[in-house]
Amino acid sequence: MLETKLFLQKLFAAKGLNVAANRNKMFEIFCAETENISNVNQINELQKKMVRNWKLSTRIKDIQEHRLSIPNATVGKAYIASIDFIKLGWNDIIFSEFEGLAEIGLTYDNQYETLHGMPLLSGDFKIKLLFKVEGETENTPPNEKIIPLVINADPKSLWKTLPSDKEDKYWKEDSVHNFQELGEKHIVVASTRGRSHANVGSFRDDDFAFKHFAENGWSVVAVSDGAGSAKVSRKGSQISCQEIVNYFETAFTPEVTKDFDELIKKFAHETQTKKMDDFEIVQKLDEEEATIEETRKDESENNKSLVNKFIYNYLGNAARTVHKILEEFANKHEFPLKDLHSTLIYALFKKYDFGYVVLSFGVGDCPIGLLNKDLTELKLMNWLDVGEFGGGTRFITMPEIFSSDKFATRFGFKLIDDFSYLILMTDGIYDPKFVVEANLEKLEKWVEFLADLEGNNEEQIHIKFDKNNQEISQKLSDWMNFWSPGNHDDRTLAIVF
Repeated sequence: MLETKLFLQKLFAAKGLNVAANRNKMFEIFCAETENISNVNQINELQKKMVRNWKLSTRIKDIQEHRLSIPNATVGKAYIASIDFIKLGWNDIIFSEFEGLAEIGLTYDNQYETLHGMPLLSGDFKIKLLFKVEGETENTPPNEKIIPLVINADPKSLWKTLPSDKEDKYWKEDSVHNFQELGEKHIVVASTRGRSHANVGSFRDDDFAFKHFAENGWSVVAVSDGAGSAKVSRKGSQISCQEIVNYFETAFTPEVTKDFDELIKKFAHETQTKKMDDFEIVQKLDEEEATIEETRKDESENNKSLVNKFIYNYLGNAARTVHKILEEFANKHEFPLKDLHSTLIYALFKKYDFGYVVLSFGVGDCPIGLLNKDLTELKLMNWLDVGEFGGGTRFITMPEIFSSDKFATRFGFKLIDDFSYLILMTDGIYDPKFVVEANLEKLEKWVEFLADLEGNNEEQIHIKFDKNNQEISQKLSDWMNFWSPGNHDDRTLAIVF
């Protein structure tokens, strides 16, 4: 009764009704009446209900108005986003369900509170979250919260693949790949037209050529990148590679290779014994031994000079020959030599009793990497015409490269017991996979590159470097289609293993 009395006192006071002193006994009786007690109880319950309802309504509204941003998705790319109710302060949600996910390729995992899947459609979507909070009954319809999600189109789908003109005078295949024996090694090579060219139906400007000369044991591999701005660079790169093979096929006569073999064997012997000689010098201090050592050193330097001279003459003449043939081709067809602008890298190698000799030449921004058998050493066989040192991209069609004092530094020479990989690539591979020139000097970057080829890539394309793997060139060609934002140039990669 006390609760009823207090309630009625407040009610009457609020209404301006004062209970006179002579009416107190009457008021007590009034407060004790069953009907009035029942009415007050009902009013209290209704008030409590309204308070509860208001709190529920505001809580629901708070959740609905809570700004929630989830990461954008991309069509065809695995997506996962966390919607952590506890972190969001939604721990009073007792029921949740998402609508509209199936049609866009997503699902929601209640256990792990993650939105995941493989988006199927692109656009701006409104995901509907159905939820209930504590205090709502089972029969209460669920509340709705709209969560915006942007699904971007697959960037690859925005690129067209238009065929190149087969009627063009200098047409060549948009994509080629090959796998062959190359002496005691094998070569796998692929060259594919870049997306930027495919998008407009233009041609593959890259090219390659290789050959093993059984009569002398030498093998040659050439790779060239035709300049995108040059009208017929696709022909320039093709001529450059093929003429390198033609040159060494004729220039490396039995007499020439015999003389070089003798030089190489002598030089290799000196190189292999040098460490022991150095060790002995420390312990033999008399003048006679010192004189003998000086004589040995002079002979060694002379042999080294003869090797350098051979490399400079023959590899240099090969480059000059290519330049001359390109010049003659341009004159014959009456267009500027610059229309054939192409980079050019090539490497020769031969196996001897002591190991392998690897020679190289490069002009342009395409690297040649040589890795030893256990992948503990890397030799970058050329420097690139990029940055301050190179002064910008150079092409085999530029006559000034032959008169430059840097021409002699374009040659590479390496004696090695054995090698695991000899790799030549155009900048369509180098740019996305190595990013900057400095990374070409880092062994770990080449090891990462090999891991990429062997399956550590988004597309999960695995290339098994095995001479019995007859699918290797097709796999390499498939791998060449990797996605790299901003890198859509032609791609050529030759790997000797």
